[in-house]
Amino acid sequence: MRKIYAFALFVAMTFLSVSCDTCCNNGKVRLLYWNFQNGMWSGQADNYDAFVKFVNEQNPDICVWCEAQSIFKTGTAEKCDTADRYLVANMDKLAARYGHKYVYIGGHRDNYPQAITARYPIENVERIVGAMPDSVVSHGAGWAKIKVAGRTLNFVTAHTWPQRYTFGLPKDDAARAASAAENGGDHYRRLEIEYITKHTIATDPNAAENDWIFLGDLNSRTIVDNELNGHNWPADDTRWLAQNYILENTPYVDIVREKHPGVPLSTTYGASRIDYVYLTPALVPFVKRADIIKDEYTTPVKAEGVSNFYYPSDHLPIVVDFDFNK
Repeated sequence: MRKIYAFALFVAMTFLSVSCDTCCNNGKVRLLYWNFQNGMWSGQADNYDAFVKFVNEQNPDICVWCEAQSIFKTGTAEKCDTADRYLVANMDKLAARYGHKYVYIGGHRDNYPQAITARYPIENVERIVGAMPDSVVSHGAGWAKIKVAGRTLNFVTAHTWPQRYTFGLPKDDAARAASAAENGGDHYRRLEIEYITKHTIATDPNAAENDWIFLGDLNSRTIVDNELNGHNWPADDTRWLAQNYILENTPYVDIVREKHPGVPLSTTYGASRIDYVYLTPALVPFVKRADIIKDEYTTPVKAEGVSNFYYPSDHLPIVVDFDFNK
């Protein structure tokens, strides 16, 4: 009898443990996204203490990190030896410090993966990566699912090509200059977005009614920011191409702009908004907050003597709060 009781108690505790992962949030879910620059480049010097403190203060349920691999040593542009790269290999250890026990690394073909960490199990659907001509993806992308609050959230993470010239050119200054003059990078980013979209949300005939989140450093501008951000570029400017594809071919809603109409927005050290969180209409009514976080810690500070590096990052984080009790 005691053995039966003990077994029943074990089953009950196991059930409660699993249920806690999926139900104890009371329907409220916080998403934190950040391109934290070269595997949190600035965090290596203090063992990531300031970073972990920031994340714990935000108390997210799900995090998406862009540029999640350690590449350079803090304070320098000197590359880390492969064996000395703390991330992404130790993402589970870092995530545990802010209360996340599940980790997912998206597909990547170079040093710039995206990582998802969460309080809830993460299911891989597809790591989107490949070589030309089978895939035009430059860094990589991922499609994962997380079940939370009785819903299945489809996460699509991406980090698109950043340069003015097109992807895949040899290290030939003349070729790259010629491509940049023709805005080759803008055209390439549009191809990447189309490829990623066709391999994710476009496979769902009822996407608008289902829960999709597309987010990342998309290295491109949206025409909806044109006047608000003071760009005043023509409607046919190639800088709109990638974001126009999303606006014209998917049901996605730019949730940060949706929550902040009529004001300038930037996700970088300057006046550029190139990081986005897109949601399908099914999710929009449940969003209580969608903010770019610029505070004492996250405000980018230029690193002296190191080209294009900032403390703690050259990008700003984005937080989105859902309340599925509505």
